[in-house]
Amino acid sequence: MPMAKKNGLKYNDAQRREYLNLTDRVGLNWLQVFEGDTEFYSAAFWDLLTGIWRAGGPVRKTDALGMMNGIKSVHTAGKYLETAIARGIILETDNPQDARSKLVALSSDMRGRLDGFFDAAVDSMCLSSREVENNGS
Repeated sequence: MPMAKKNGLKYNDAQRREYLNLTDRVGLNWLQVFEGDTEFYSAAFWDLLTGIWRAGGPVRKTDALGMMNGIKSVHTAGKYLETAIARGIILETDNPQDARSKLVALSSDMRGRLDGFFDAAVDSMCLSSREVENNGS
């Protein structure tokens, strides 16, 4: 019986390594989205940008601040958002429904980059799935 089954675990070390390979590939692809700029290689930017991408359109600025799960301070979250706005990754507009709030959305360039990133990530996931199956015992 494989070691993974004996101790109640589901996968063997080769399969777990494949998960690490997957995360390495996805991380490198994330860096490529920003042309190697490591400033955006953080969980805060991941949460912010994927959250806005997932929304599929403009979101209230205050809602975008709340998308950064690891950031509890609104002030700190605001710094991340303002960096993305200053770099043209996120666009800020007036909210036609509520003059007291602003909307933020991905720039069309960033939306396209993220679409490509997700295509590569799904390809990597499919490759890893096959490798996990091949490494099973």
